[in-house]
Amino acid sequence: MEDENPRPEVPRGLDIRQIMSILPHRYPFLLIDRILESTSKKRIVAIKNVTINEPFFQGHFPDYAIMPGVLMVEAIAQAGGVLLLPEVPDHEHKLLVFSGIDRVRFRRPVVPGDQLRIEVDVLNWRPLAARIEGKVYVEGKLACEATILCAVVPRPSSIANDGPVRQAGPAPAGAGPAVEPVGDPSLESVSHE
Repeated sequence: MEDENPRPEVPRGLDIRQIMSILPHRYPFLLIDRILESTSKKRIVAIKNVTINEPFFQGHFPDYAIMPGVLMVEAIAQAGGVLLLPEVPDHEHKLLVFSGIDRVRFRRPVVPGDQLRIEVDVLNWRPLAARIEGKVYVEGKLACEATILCAVVPRPSSIANDGPVRQAGPAPAGAGPAVEPVGDPSLESVSHE
């Protein structure tokens, strides 16, 4: 018999070690430091502390250090990966990669000393694809927003063990095989009720 009054899911936080156990990203490209809250397949809130020691500040720009906007979009995607990758069957052998980015807006510069609050909501979810909406705030003010499409693909180390890979099209000379996202690209809506 099903419980008529299921307990509400308790928002959970994660530290950097737990984040690294989910994401394959490492320094200098791991762009989230902590998860403040997470609700399975629905929402996640992460933080990123921006310091002058970030390697991108050496060239962007030496006399006016601002965080590249594309890295804020990447931070949104990484937070979404922490939320959704554990929902994928056999996720230890999969990656969540970009398949599209829509409605990106940068509202204010991010500089050393800022703390990013990255809020990600799942718009659509299937085990092989997702659409997420992310917003990045600094001191309560919107700095960046984007809608991101992601696809689940095999991790390269698992490709060698799993047999042939479907080609997504011609690869440049010297490049390895291009991986085509597997599965139906249509997405089901997620109910937040």
